[in-house]
Parts: sequence; C-alpha cells; structure tokens
Amino acid sequence: MNHSIASPTLYIFSGLPGVGKSTLARRLAGRLGCAYVRIDTIEQALRELCAFSVQGEGYWLAYRVAADSLKAGLSVIADCCNPIELTRTEWEEVARACGAGFVNVEIQCSDKAEHRRRVETRESEVPGLKLPTWPEVEGREYHSWTRPRVVVDTAGKSVGDAFNQLCRAVLH
Repeated sequence: MNHSIASPTLYIFSGLPGVGKSTLARRLAGRLGCAYVRIDTIEQALRELCAFSVQGEGYWLAYRVAADSLKAGLSVIADCCNPIELTRTEWEEVARACGAGFVNVEIQCSDKAEHRRRVETRESEVPGLKLPTWPEVEGREYHSWTRPRVVVDTAGKSVGDAFNQLCRAVLH
C-alpha cells in the first residue's frame, strides 16, 4: 500500500487578549482535527503546580508539546498572544525542526471600543486564570510584524463570519 501523508502544519495564532483568538483557534482545531495547545492553560497550570511567577516557561513547554504532536504527524494549533519577534521566530523554528509547515495567523480587533468591551466583559475559560484588565491589554508589549501572516480583523463580525474568513485564508 502506498499512502501519501501530507506533512503536518503548525498554525501559530497571535494577537492581543480579547480579540477572538482562542475562539477562532479552537474552531479551526476542531475543523481540521488538529492538536490544540493553549498558552493560557499551560501557564495557569504552572502557577498552580509550581507556585512561581511564570515568564517564558509556558512558551517553552508549549514548543515541546507542539513538537511532539508535529513529529507524530499531527498538525497543531498554537493559541498564544505571541507578542514579540523572539517567540514568533521560536514557533517557526519548532515547525522547521519537525519538518512541518507553518502559518502565522494574527487576529485583530480594529474597533477599540469593541475590543475594550470584550476585554471588560469576558469570563475566563481557564479555571483560576486572572484575565488582564483593559489598561493591561493596552500597555502590553506587542511588536509590529515583520513577516508574512494571515490577518483576520474580528471587529464588527460575527464569530461565524470571522471563522469563514480565516478558513478561506488558511485552507486555500
């Protein structure tokens, strides 16, 4: 038997808290049957289990979990803010080291009032996770992009419309 197996893909989701990133990432994982790796879940588990201030440890663990899935032939959705050039490069290197493709996806909400409302009214999906306040989101370090990416602006869109736009862009 000759089975053609496509190489796995790492879908690297990025964006500020409250833009709709996790909602879209989870939906895409379900649609594609991908592994789903969420930084918030990993970092909160570290806080609870190890009782220390989490810095880059969550990303390092996520890279390893994603690499295991990619090496097993599974595509992976990485759900994280991914705010700086360093982490963007590291995610891409995880994919390359595993012989996988990668797609950078930035989720945005260009309507500041809508973004603020989302941040101030959402509830945590990760037990025990303290969500950032609007001033913390506004003050967060977030580098401008220097590499190609798919951009989905969720402002004024239903989840379904934003998801359809995402699918058209990444599943072409």
